[in-house]
Amino acid sequence: MGTKKVKFNKTDLNQLPKNKPVLYKIETDGGNLNYVGTAKRGRVQERLAEHIGEIPGATVRIEQFDSIDKAREKETRIIKLSQPKYNEKGK
Repeated sequence: MGTKKVKFNKTDLNQLPKNKPVLYKIETDGGNLNYVGTAKRGRVQERLAEHIGEIPGATVRIEQFDSIDKAREKETRIIKLSQPKYNEKGK
């Protein structure tokens, strides 16, 4: 599936594709993984807007999936392995 990386700001987030479910990663400007989550088809911008707002220097990396279940499976694996700073689930 497709992947894309943009800056964590409203303008760039609006450019993200919304035609498939996604796994998203919010990373610091130094490349540290802060949060991992999923969004259903059509909700990626809305879901990311639920986070802190614009984070200077942060980026969002998304990966598209054929189903939300596949995105959630990968989310669980990443949280378990990486233990992102702001994820509670899986710690």
